[in-house]
Amino acid sequence: MAILLPVGAGAQTVVREVIVEGAQRIEPETVRSYLLIRAGDAYDPARVDRSLKSLYATGLFADVSIRRDGDVLVVSVVENPVINRIAFEGNKKLDDEVLEPEISLRPRVIYTRTKVQNDVKRLLSVYRLNGRFAATVDPKVIQLPQNRVDLVFEISEGKATKIRRIRMVGNREYSDARLREEIRTKESRWWRFLSSDDTYDPDRLTVDRELLRRFYLSNGFADFRVVSDVAELTPNREDFFITFTLEEGSRYEFGKIELDVRLRDLDSEDLWDEVVIDPGDWYDAQEVDKTIDRLTNKVGLLGHPFVDVRPRVIRDRENRTIAVTFELNEGARVFVERIEITGNVRTSEEVIRREFRMVEGDAFNSAKLRRSRQRLNNLNFFARVDIEQVPGNVPDKTVLKVDVEEKSTGSLTFGIGYSSSTGPLADFSIRERNLLGKGQDLKLGALIAASRSEIDLSFTEPYFLDREIAAGFDIRRVSRNLQDESSFDSRTTGGSLRAGYPITENLRQRWKYTLEKKEVTDVASDASIFVQAEEGTTMLSEVSHNLIYDRRDSAIRPTDGYIIRLTNDLAGLGGNTRYMRNQLRGVKYYPVDDQWVLSLSGTIGHIFGLGQDVNLLDRFFVGGNSLRGFTNSGIGPRDKTTKDALGGEWKYTATAELSFPVGLPAELGVKGRVFTDIGSSGKISPTGPTVEDTGSLRASVGTGVTWVSPFGPIGLDLGFPMLSEDFDELETLRINFGARF
Repeated sequence: MAILLPVGAGAQTVVREVIVEGAQRIEPETVRSYLLIRAGDAYDPARVDRSLKSLYATGLFADVSIRRDGDVLVVSVVENPVINRIAFEGNKKLDDEVLEPEISLRPRVIYTRTKVQNDVKRLLSVYRLNGRFAATVDPKVIQLPQNRVDLVFEISEGKATKIRRIRMVGNREYSDARLREEIRTKESRWWRFLSSDDTYDPDRLTVDRELLRRFYLSNGFADFRVVSDVAELTPNREDFFITFTLEEGSRYEFGKIELDVRLRDLDSEDLWDEVVIDPGDWYDAQEVDKTIDRLTNKVGLLGHPFVDVRPRVIRDRENRTIAVTFELNEGARVFVERIEITGNVRTSEEVIRREFRMVEGDAFNSAKLRRSRQRLNNLNFFARVDIEQVPGNVPDKTVLKVDVEEKSTGSLTFGIGYSSSTGPLADFSIRERNLLGKGQDLKLGALIAASRSEIDLSFTEPYFLDREIAAGFDIRRVSRNLQDESSFDSRTTGGSLRAGYPITENLRQRWKYTLEKKEVTDVASDASIFVQAEEGTTMLSEVSHNLIYDRRDSAIRPTDGYIIRLTNDLAGLGGNTRYMRNQLRGVKYYPVDDQWVLSLSGTIGHIFGLGQDVNLLDRFFVGGNSLRGFTNSGIGPRDKTTKDALGGEWKYTATAELSFPVGLPAELGVKGRVFTDIGSSGKISPTGPTVEDTGSLRASVGTGVTWVSPFGPIGLDLGFPMLSEDFDELETLRINFGARF
């Protein structure tokens, strides 16, 4: 037995025993294991203090005290309770299923204040990411028997924290309103009730900085930079003021453009057609990238798959010009090791892989990579497509990491509206553009209107038999009331099989077989003799061929490039209708200025019977949307007496249209336009003295506006005929409205 000397008697006190008080669930020996002083050790206040901190650090105890009772060390503990249940109250915008994974505490876990405080901070951050900076979280503890508690997070979500004002500082060339159209973050307005872009998101501000940079670099401001972006929260925590500080710098023009070709057996003269830059134009970083892509593609076709095209830029600050020399060198021999795809929850990985212009083992090509990204975006399955190139396992290998964010591809719509061509209408459609995640398109639709009723079912498999063949079918029934135009009604019932495939990257070929029953019914007693002769039923068996050459910059909202479509229809392989019909249509887009686009379009068509006259329903009827200022079937051959439109065997139309912003926010989708239309149609067979058929040129000018509203497109055109015939049917105002809910 050790002999304890009195304190201060020249010898240290030795701890004879360590007693634990207050432990209920936790064994006393467990408590002693955290102590830095044991029975038999000399009493040391410093070690006792560290033992106290060690016990607190376990998170097992709400309170701990250590005292000395003679040669006995007494450790008193108050255990933290165990959580019995966790609940959320007051949360309406974010469900429990969203909040629960964000907290660390769980039932049957030890309750600690520190963990609760951390969870409160995490919940607040979740609400802030969802644009609710006024949200508060108050944790409440309900004591239960046996040292258990219920933990309740009382949440006051508050209003969504909106963007009250976005200010630009330092901009001289462009107004604040113009720059606000370029960024994703928007000021709060009543019409943005379907969007979250007017709530504060710090990640979105990072995107906005890049969008502003791209905009300025595409308009000649090569020195532009965003100095800062500051978000200030109002005292009531309901609104943000965001300020972008900009430094525009000088505006530059393109100077001298040169090609420095350092590849064997390659002449620079063979490449100049791929350069889309002209000296004197405003500097545009996108045009430089476009030229690099075109040069890379061209050189690859000329037998050099590994090429490195780098622009050398010489900036003349005094004359404000930028000379660009495109240097073409032999590129590093890099191959695609693998393509990794993430983010696709519903969409099959194969759907994404087949849009790539490269596969594992191919030579890496940056132009093909950009084209692959464009093809994925054109699918319209994804809200975001990110492709990152990272080094592979060996120096000559690269890995492509593809991250996508899926968006809804299904729609169920009901609509009511009015159209000048069909009158009041109601429609219904159900469609899935990515059926079962395989990229298949299935649609069932129905339309009921004053002068037209239609029901149709269509299906498309974009990669039939695992080949790049888009195959599908259509089944439809269409009833039309043409009493006003031609004194008869018509019904068409049938379907078609179709298939299309690419010949080159920009050229596609399509084939279609159609089998339809066409009926001309309810012919008025005073109708034209030509219409009366058509009453009855015909069977159409038709093979169609299409060639489409598409060089547009976007298939959805084109602003540059062109598309040409050639269509040939041959009827007579069965049925009792025989004809040959040929049509050619082209559209060219010119970016005139920022958000101003000029389009020139034209169509020509000709149909002739094969051993018989061309039926009334197979002829060309021009007017309405194809020639504004004139009604549907407003021009072309017409019966002098009855004024019935008889249709033509040839036609041509052309349009020059300039679309432009009208000063409203871009996200409203309101565009204005001015246009001029020309066209004509003529020659029917047989003809007679009662037919008016001049084949003369008609022309109109006009203006219009289109609003792509959340409830459907609304269009209004005012057309004024400039060249017309006395027997033409005119129409000044044309309205198309489709409300969906």
